[in-house]
Amino acid sequence: MAATPPVQRKIIHIDCDCFYASVEMRDDPSLRDKPVAVGGRPESRGVVATCNYAARAFGVRSAMASSQALKRCPTLVLLPPRFEVYRAVSRQIHAIYADYATLIEPLSLDEAYLDVSASPHHQGSASRIAAEIRARIAAEVGITASAGIAANKFIAKVASDWNKPNGQFVVRPRDADAFVAALPVGKLFGVGKVTAAKLNELGAQTCADLRDWPLAKLVQHFGRFGQRLFELCRGIDERPVSNDQPRRSLSVETTYVRDLADLAACWTELQALIDDLHQRQGKARDAGRPHKAFVKLRFDDFSHTTVECISSAPDASIWQALLQEGWQRRQRPVRLLGVGFRYEDEAPGAARQLNLFAPEPGEP
Repeated sequence: MAATPPVQRKIIHIDCDCFYASVEMRDDPSLRDKPVAVGGRPESRGVVATCNYAARAFGVRSAMASSQALKRCPTLVLLPPRFEVYRAVSRQIHAIYADYATLIEPLSLDEAYLDVSASPHHQGSASRIAAEIRARIAAEVGITASAGIAANKFIAKVASDWNKPNGQFVVRPRDADAFVAALPVGKLFGVGKVTAAKLNELGAQTCADLRDWPLAKLVQHFGRFGQRLFELCRGIDERPVSNDQPRRSLSVETTYVRDLADLAACWTELQALIDDLHQRQGKARDAGRPHKAFVKLRFDDFSHTTVECISSAPDASIWQALLQEGWQRRQRPVRLLGVGFRYEDEAPGAARQLNLFAPEPGEP
């Protein structure tokens, strides 16, 4: 008897367009034709959480300082976040997802993976399922969403950006190899600006270029993350869509009204953050055993860095060493400090430490 062929995976990645700003425009239609951002006030060192496309036309971006955003776009409507409202909208959207899939992996309030491999809807057509979900979000929730459809999570996530806003893109299995080969290496999961620049300097601009590298060379340059690069540049991603995702990290951070002038001032403030982190860790029921500790710094010139080390129970000397290493990289006043843990069950590719105090890819 012939073996039953394996079921072809059908993964949808759905991402709501400018989620917070879209909810605000929905609730106040007078904002629809104006540049809108949601974030903190400039006088309190706030940053932009998200913004609509009208604001992006002026160069406003997420994570930009609100003061800088207002300089780029003086007519920007800057609104404070309403997280309770956003969470309620997110619950509406996830209820729609549940009508089409049992395997749903939320990534944030406005983003999720759906495994519709065995879905009975639309004769199993993932692209038609995605289109119907998006239509229902628009009709029932009043905002738009974009979707990517592919045979794995990595390609589906990349594809969801292809036809934004309010669009979708499908990468069929027969097209996946060519699709991935043409991608810039910066599109690979876990590759930030620093790692992408390093790959470019070494001669790899696209995934097709990276495929010419033997695994040993990737591991030599990028440690165990090299294995992940070897797989992703070939479009290989076997991660399942999981309903029960363990916590990957836990952190706290503060932006200060006045810059912290020196290392001593940073250490004084960091101790309060460490106490807060331990309190939150005690309340986090989904937290596993910490694998790494990290300290994040953003300087007065908006440059930033993160320093981490392997430690399940860091003491004061470890935290102090992490802070000192990070501060020495710029030796400038500090506007933001953060501390946190990463957990052993991180997603593949998330662990990218090249040495004891390596900055994360994408950071100086």
